[in-house]
Amino acid sequence: MTALLTAIALWLSANFNLPPLSEQPKIELVSQARITAIRYQAFNVEARHDIAAMPPVFDPRETVAIYDDANRTIFLPLTWTGGTAADLSVLVHEMVHHLQNIGGIRYECPAAREQLAYLAQDKWLGLFGQDLEHAFEIDKFTLKVSTSCGF
Repeated sequence: MTALLTAIALWLSANFNLPPLSEQPKIELVSQARITAIRYQAFNVEARHDIAAMPPVFDPRETVAIYDDANRTIFLPLTWTGGTAADLSVLVHEMVHHLQNIGGIRYECPAAREQLAYLAQDKWLGLFGQDLEHAFEIDKFTLKVSTSCGF
């Protein structure tokens, strides 16, 4: 994993003017319920229980993975293998956040921070003849709304 993270960070730094990798992130494979709990900051027992009790529903816009700034940790789903371009693009997206974090880069709002991560993810997918819309059902309008402050 160290070599993969280093290669992705080099690609990101070369293509998106992000700082070089000075510290590897921690990587944890966790349940989708844990990713959702972290996303919505549901750290108390009751909130985690409520999220875990929700029936599973396929939602292409569901949070696939997440980066925790404070712990410098990328949380990937238990099903993540890194065996496909789409899988690796998820890691690329989260590595953008790690480089933003260690570089002290600030944004107007959390949504604005996502703009570069999605751009990098889409460019990575493009290397394999894919894009965000086909791999994750994220169209340009959804992407615009998801990465703009005020929505």
